[in-house]
Amino acid sequence: MTLPIPTPPHHPGQVLVVTNDFPPRQGGIETFVRSLCDELPDVVVFTARMPAAAEYDAALPFPVVRDRTPMLLPTARVTRSAVRVMREYGAEQVVFGAAAPLGLMGPALREAGARRIVALTHGHETWWAGTPGTRQALRRIGDAADTLTSVSGWCEKQIAPALSPGAAARMRRLTPGVDTSRFFPDCGGEQVRKGLGLEGVPVVACVSRLVARKGQDTLIQGWPRVLAVVPEAVLLIVGGGPDRARLEELARRTGVAHAVRFTGAVPWADIPPYVDAADVFAMPCRTRRFGLEPEALGIVTLEASAVGKPVVVGDSGGAPDTVKHGETGYLVDPYNPVATALRITELLTDPARARAMGEAGRAWVRTQWTWARSGRLLRELLDVH
Repeated sequence: MTLPIPTPPHHPGQVLVVTNDFPPRQGGIETFVRSLCDELPDVVVFTARMPAAAEYDAALPFPVVRDRTPMLLPTARVTRSAVRVMREYGAEQVVFGAAAPLGLMGPALREAGARRIVALTHGHETWWAGTPGTRQALRRIGDAADTLTSVSGWCEKQIAPALSPGAAARMRRLTPGVDTSRFFPDCGGEQVRKGLGLEGVPVVACVSRLVARKGQDTLIQGWPRVLAVVPEAVLLIVGGGPDRARLEELARRTGVAHAVRFTGAVPWADIPPYVDAADVFAMPCRTRRFGLEPEALGIVTLEASAVGKPVVVGDSGGAPDTVKHGETGYLVDPYNPVATALRITELLTDPARARAMGEAGRAWVRTQWTWARSGRLLRELLDVH
């Protein structure tokens, strides 16, 4: 099947983004890649087929070419398609939205004329680095790219030993940013509270996909300790996912079902008001599967700080990068419900401290975690202006 690619005029310095992670599919990497596209002067995206893509793509200010498959893999056919898109659009720089496995196409794109190649790493490349077969593949990806990026210091430490010395020396930290025009204090929380019947009630929110790694069960297990001090407190669990039934049953068995509210899945565009509805944001994320499933960073924690909320975050992978312990919130042992509940209770019973931490977090995000800053670095790595 031939890709329907129009032939546009050549734009020197145009960037080809090759990715499986792109809207309308929702997720942290999808948001990361999409936001970085806005920071590039000329970009074309080559990505997978997915539902509702045509309408989404039509509203974008740059072209998107969709493959016929729902997942891109570095097969010979997909590689030929990527080369064709690159040549049709005159792209001279390539960004792999996630280094593994699509970065294995790097040598072919280089041979086809790519001048600079940047491969973004996130969390899953850490287990590639620790597994013998995939470790060798990751080494090849690193050698084919001009730069591999990492989202956190922890991720870099896990990935670098799997690379050749030269590729490891070329790694750079490229963190996601926070859109402070969407995430800001009073961005709709009162309306959410009113709609949920939570006006005047202390609220702790966890906004995340419902999977075991995010630690919602730690919050539920610790909630009796919170209620013992703050009887009217409500735990608001925002998001959908496969763990919901288990979490609901855990809340019933723990005797706190009356104080735990599940919203179900919330569209990405509607997330900020749910964060704003909280007095405290908590996500005691944890590392699972013998270290192969960590939290690479946790952008939602930074989004909560941007809204001016104190945060309680689990010590997993790169998550410590998202909180200044004792200043913007607390880092906790995600396997200790009592310790987690203690920190939450401290914040609920000391509004002045909670407010100061939220203000410090917002100031930190506004200066150090911006998409403009991330975009400048990516343009530097690609040598585009």
